[in-house]
Amino acid sequence: MIDIKSMTPEELSAWLKGQGEPAFRAGQVFKWLYRGAASFGEMTDLSKALRQKLEDTALLAPPQVARKQVSQQDGTIKYLWRLADGNCVESVLMRYQHGNTVCISCQVGCRMGCAFCASTIAGKVRDLTPAEMIDQVLFTQMDSRAPVSNIVLMGIGEPLDNFETVLRFLTLVNHPDGLNIGMRHISLSTCGLAEQIDKLARHELQLTLSVSLHAPDDETRSRIMPVNRGVGVEKLMEACRRYFETTGRRVSYEYAMIDGVNDTDWQADLLARRLKGAPAHVNLIPLNEVEESPLKPSRRVAAFQRRLEGHGVTVTVRRKLGGDIDASCGQLRRKAMREET
Repeated sequence: MIDIKSMTPEELSAWLKGQGEPAFRAGQVFKWLYRGAASFGEMTDLSKALRQKLEDTALLAPPQVARKQVSQQDGTIKYLWRLADGNCVESVLMRYQHGNTVCISCQVGCRMGCAFCASTIAGKVRDLTPAEMIDQVLFTQMDSRAPVSNIVLMGIGEPLDNFETVLRFLTLVNHPDGLNIGMRHISLSTCGLAEQIDKLARHELQLTLSVSLHAPDDETRSRIMPVNRGVGVEKLMEACRRYFETTGRRVSYEYAMIDGVNDTDWQADLLARRLKGAPAHVNLIPLNEVEESPLKPSRRVAAFQRRLEGHGVTVTVRRKLGGDIDASCGQLRRKAMREET
């Protein structure tokens, strides 16, 4: 079975021509896919013969809502989607004054091993397909009836570890006949795969690159983020500087504030020195506690912010959304896995 929802319109046109169909059918099918058609039978402007042909040869497997939690505090919605093979991934709809943002997953599980993240506890199972990534945006929008204007690739998995799929997803989600969400409304978060950051830069996309830094020194970062052992902070920061030079896009740095681990004054000073010379934005994140982790939220967020601002660094503190619904990455999936064992 061919996964037509992971195809570009050009690929879909070529495939349909190979099936003996006129090229214009591709536009019809593509639009139906991005309206959220759950079956080929819904595509009523196609002939019955073509619908049956698609049923016999092509895959269309929309995700099912396994769990849904709605925050009573701020309206954030957390989805646990069950995929066609039974695996589950998470998406989160967050409501802001500037519009609705959906945070989506790119892998089932994650192999990066970050100590503060629930997504990585059971390791990586597999990569998602472009269609499975698209469906998280599309069906979150349809189920919530909240139009999505922004996308964050910051859910379960490491986007640059599923590089080609993520590039195809970006092409599809940006297409005017698809969801038509512009690159400047998309943020991609990485734990810091330096070579892949260079590879991404060569595509000169106008998305926002968010680097999960979480510590400015190798000793601390390697302890909480095993990926750092093969890269190192200096090499990562050099890749980020090259990214800015190539794309002209300011890099954002995510920094989860962990009590007694990465929240000292000297680490704020070192972080400021690391960022000197290139436009940067630091997003301080109050840590969400993970049941299996001993790490605790920092009590020094405000002091750390003031220290960075004293060095001229642009800093924000992320507003905590969905605190009453396991909204942190991987928490809901992890809870479901425990209940099923």
